[in-house]
Amino acid sequence: MTDSPHTIRNPAAPLAERLRPRTLDDVVGQSHLLGPGKPLRLAFESGKPHSMILWGPPGSGKTTLARLMAHAFDAEFIAISAVLSGVKDIREAIERAQITLQRTGRATLLFVDEVHRFNKAQQDAFLPHVEQGLITFIGATTENPSFEVNGALLSRAQVYALKALTDQELHQLFERARSIAMLDLEFENTAIELLIGFADGDARRLLNLLEQVQNAAETEEIIKIDADYLSRVLARNVRRFDKGGDAFYDQISALHKSIRGSSPDAALYWLCRMLDGGADPRYIGRRLVRTATEDIGLADPRALTLALNACEVFERLGSPEGELALAQATLYLACAPKSNAAYVAYKQARAFIKEDISRPVPIHLRNAPTRLMREMGHGAAYRYAHDESESYAAGENYFPDNILAVQFYRPTTHGLEAKIGEKLAYLRSLDEKTGKKRN
Repeated sequence: MTDSPHTIRNPAAPLAERLRPRTLDDVVGQSHLLGPGKPLRLAFESGKPHSMILWGPPGSGKTTLARLMAHAFDAEFIAISAVLSGVKDIREAIERAQITLQRTGRATLLFVDEVHRFNKAQQDAFLPHVEQGLITFIGATTENPSFEVNGALLSRAQVYALKALTDQELHQLFERARSIAMLDLEFENTAIELLIGFADGDARRLLNLLEQVQNAAETEEIIKIDADYLSRVLARNVRRFDKGGDAFYDQISALHKSIRGSSPDAALYWLCRMLDGGADPRYIGRRLVRTATEDIGLADPRALTLALNACEVFERLGSPEGELALAQATLYLACAPKSNAAYVAYKQARAFIKEDISRPVPIHLRNAPTRLMREMGHGAAYRYAHDESESYAAGENYFPDNILAVQFYRPTTHGLEAKIGEKLAYLRSLDEKTGKKRN
């Protein structure tokens, strides 16, 4: 007799493991990646495995997809966790892959959970083996890989963004679990809705909660589950990380936008929501630093210093004492004057450089550490600003020759930037008196 796709093979295994999909069609959610003609579906059907980063919230199916890919390509599956592993574990995994290839000719799929926890040196250790084709690398992360994964490794892997499961998808998973493992229990609709809410888009959490309820019901010989019973059984510290079921990075977006909108109370609300839901305070600290540079900038340069200090305080004190420093920084950023002038100027300058030709440094700005360079005219006619009136070389040009006039930085009238704008306007007036238009 053959097993059905959902046969419970090991009754002692956790419910999440017993319901782990055996095929792509068993996977609940991620239709934007797994539907007909969608990227991951095509990757499975191509017959050619490729390295990838699976980015998504907890319980969205990252480990499951990695296992399914190993099965689909008949590859050896090796899994390590960046939280628990080090260089020694990486080396052992590579050695296993080499032995497998030599003995069986099978390729190896190396799955690295929480890859963002590895430092640069550890991430770099995978590169030569990925390039040689010894391993197909699959990294899983809840953090934005653009910030947390080395550029070299990121360039060799396709990034797939997974989404938290919707309430409808969680309902589907609930019905599957009930039909397979708990037919003897009756769930009222209010209880089901409460479970879906507690799961908060996390498939693994839903199944763990269901198992907790099932065990309690068996102990108490109860077959009817209502909302009151759930409230008594489930631990009071089970928090809903996001009421709407969206991923945690939507909440960090809300925090960022509340600070940008100068709403200290809303900013503090979102900060506490994320801390209460288990978000890594270090990640929140990094986002506060980004907010200080992107939305406050030179309108109040102290904002960046205070955000960095808050991160350092948390590293020294840990939780919960260090979280107060993050709260203080959040309130300061929200109340600070706002300017994105530096952020906009940087983006415009990068875009300009990307499109412009590579222009040489003007002779008068070149360094002249040797006699030959001085004889070639390097540094000639350079005007030392400190020797000039008001320590400013009016009319001097610091751009490459023959470049069109360009202005990236335009100070706002907010905070310190108002004074910066006044200073720059005054210096331009000095340029105009020389009859030379300074770029």
